[in-house]
Amino acid sequence: MSNNEKPKQKVGFTIIKDDPTDGHKGYGIGSLSLENVSPLFIDVAEQEAFIDIGAMHARSEVERGIKFTTNREDSAGGKDYWLIWITIDFNPEGPYYAGVTACEMVVNREKRRGYKILADHVNRMDKSMKRRILVDNMDAPSKRVLAEYLHSHNAEMWQRSSEQLHTELDV
Repeated sequence: MSNNEKPKQKVGFTIIKDDPTDGHKGYGIGSLSLENVSPLFIDVAEQEAFIDIGAMHARSEVERGIKFTTNREDSAGGKDYWLIWITIDFNPEGPYYAGVTACEMVVNREKRRGYKILADHVNRMDKSMKRRILVDNMDAPSKRVLAEYLHSHNAEMWQRSSEQLHTELDV
């Protein structure tokens, strides 16, 4: 098959760093920049928070080697996690936590099975990028861990964040 006979490739969803339209209006319009989004895990049992950038492509340490299903019974007896999507934005005073959303996940290492709803994870990441605060589905101890992590990570960003975030995390 020669080059003239090959079907034209469609431009799909592209994840890139930096602004794709910097200086022009051509290729790259409609691409999505994830430069200011970070995935944070909360281990519910251990009450600890940690960032794992691998979660951007479902390749975090928590997810590695696990077959995920939408059936919660497959991962019965597993460990509960929250995957928090955090988006940073800038206002005249400086950076702040603009979007914070939480997704549920259960991982059973012995069975090598896990529970998550991928569509929910993607939608919540999108909502975080749209500067929404959605943490009402979290349990109170996990909210406290999240609030402490955000505050200790950067107290100034925490202070500049919306009153809604402070209220939702009971601070």
